[in-house]
Amino acid sequence: MLKGKKIILGITGSIAAYKAAFLVRLLVKNGADVKVIMTPTAREFIAPLTLSTLSGHPVLIDLFQKDSGQWTNHVDLGLWADLMIVAPVTANTLAKMATGTADNLLLTVYLSARCPVILAPAMDMDMFLHPTTQSNLETLKENRNLIIDTSVGELASGLSGQGRMEEPEQILHKIVEFFDKKSPELPLKGKKILVTAGPTHEAIDPVRFVGNYSSGKMGVALADSLAARGAEVHLVAGPMSVHTDSISAYKLYNVTSAEEMYQKSVELFPEMDGAILSAAVSDFTPIESSDKKIKSKQEDLVIRLKPTKDIAAKLGQLKSGKQWLVGFALETHDEVQNAQDKLKKKNLDLIILNSLKNQGAGFGGDTNKISIIDRQGKIELFGLKSKTEVAKDIVDSIINLK
Repeated sequence: MLKGKKIILGITGSIAAYKAAFLVRLLVKNGADVKVIMTPTAREFIAPLTLSTLSGHPVLIDLFQKDSGQWTNHVDLGLWADLMIVAPVTANTLAKMATGTADNLLLTVYLSARCPVILAPAMDMDMFLHPTTQSNLETLKENRNLIIDTSVGELASGLSGQGRMEEPEQILHKIVEFFDKKSPELPLKGKKILVTAGPTHEAIDPVRFVGNYSSGKMGVALADSLAARGAEVHLVAGPMSVHTDSISAYKLYNVTSAEEMYQKSVELFPEMDGAILSAAVSDFTPIESSDKKIKSKQEDLVIRLKPTKDIAAKLGQLKSGKQWLVGFALETHDEVQNAQDKLKKKNLDLIILNSLKNQGAGFGGDTNKISIIDRQGKIELFGLKSKTEVAKDIVDSIINLK
């Protein structure tokens, strides 16, 4: 996948530096020529010998060899690479990159690089969320650096939250997507595709809502995969728990309620070549919503609900012969039959079936297990995979639709 690609991998002083060994191995295994540059502090977390052995090149750390006077030509390195990726990149190095500081070899190569640069941050949650770090990230994005967003999980501090460096397999996928997007052979180039993602929140009062556990990860993965194949993606997103600052670019529309998602989807769909409806839209919304917080009471609180508008059914009615429509079905019983019924009733071209009986599938997690059913009743089964890989399988099926 990366045959002949010249990649510089920068490593900074984070506990996540151990993941760099796995990333080097994956890059080399996929055909890349990898040169590793470490900051001096990174040596405290992973041995240069490990990375040198895996990459097949000496690891570069210092600007000068004190005993011989030999220096490492950072300009040549910046010109050599097709891509530079820094993973992990700490809050300290982010700050230096944002301000143009050049006090080590890695930073001088970064400032000299003419190739695209991808950054995969890693730090504790409070450091990541600190306004200074967020401001530095925004500056780096404005300077055309590509950011692989951190994931949520256990951190070195013992806390759990945002700040984990993305896993090497996912970083590899992002790199492959990057090079695929630069390739002239983009099967979805010129296609405009609508994607819905995340949950919707149906207000009970200003502080409470009816909703579900959807994180939006599947929809974001689909948007990334579609954009990597050349599509112009329009992502209509509910209140997701994941960020959408990835290396794939798309137009983002933030909504909150099912009604807002319905209106935006109906507005956009006539201009689209197709749509993937991966959002977990609330089926019901309160008949009445209080504009003031409902006070706690001893008595039971009764909330009357009414059905929300069916986005899939409406787009199925609007769909022209040149458009396609893909929906999702999350089922707990009679899975295949219920999915096939939904496909026909809502005029879908494909339906993606999830079963809550399958461990690792469903809301919130990083994996999914799906079946894809088409209008002819053909069922394609897939094993448990990361949502990034699942998105690729779905996009492959869409490309083969017509």
